[in-house]
Amino acid sequence: MTFFNQNIPTYLYEKKNLIRLVIFTAFFALIFINLYKPFNSEHWYNVSVTKFFIYSSLIILTGILVVVMSRIIMYYHTKKNTITYGQYYVWVLIEIIAMSCFYTLYTYKLNPSRELISIFHSSTINTSLVILLPYSVSWLYFSWKDKVNRIEMLEMLDESTDPNYGKKNIVSFYDEKGEFRFSVKRDNMLYIESADNYINVWYLNKGVVSKYMIRNSLKAMETLFADTNVMRCHRSYVVNLEQVKVIRREKNGVYLQMDIEGVPDLQISKTYIEKIMSWFGQFSS
Repeated sequence: MTFFNQNIPTYLYEKKNLIRLVIFTAFFALIFINLYKPFNSEHWYNVSVTKFFIYSSLIILTGILVVVMSRIIMYYHTKKNTITYGQYYVWVLIEIIAMSCFYTLYTYKLNPSRELISIFHSSTINTSLVILLPYSVSWLYFSWKDKVNRIEMLEMLDESTDPNYGKKNIVSFYDEKGEFRFSVKRDNMLYIESADNYINVWYLNKGVVSKYMIRNSLKAMETLFADTNVMRCHRSYVVNLEQVKVIRREKNGVYLQMDIEGVPDLQISKTYIEKIMSWFGQFSS
């Protein structure tokens, strides 16, 4: 597989990182246009420095809407699809062209005496700087942060080998490429929920119900937890049966109840009810 056909790291389209990218790009663009003054922007208005900053900031933020819309589309696209390096570079190129067109039309409207092609050429160069510089810095930061998180998780796993630390009561989760993503004490894990091509691991973090999203499947989780007390109970759920306090039969089915605020009752589908009930039956007197 060539480099351009490989999938980009998941941290590039995680929601929190997409928000950080947009904010950092907008901040960088504001500084860039007010210090460097590209597009001959100092001639746009015959106003004071303060008013120029306000006007130019509004224009830049309007152009940044291209990035905002693009990253929103990317976020929802990656819920069901992967993005390769080649596709990602084309995606960024389209963002640059779209923003360049916006600034070209705006500059031409203010100064129609200039040639349109000349304006577009200048706009493309400056827009590339506005986009590529913060994108590159953000990518390096996200990559560094991801490595730091992995090191911390590995250190936690090393600590877990200590007999006084939960007796190796740690569950590790990997993404579909086999890369380590997340670890949690088994006693704190509640259930795993299917979310298209992702899974949501629900767990207790200092008594608060929290969620961690990983690109993987429930089928893989079912295999990971084979012959343990973590079992599949529904096509959409894998549950830690140690956390279940009540099994309740309703008119529309059988439900598992954890008695933890914020955790819904999980239905047992007919496919898995016999296996689940057998597990609980071994503890009955």
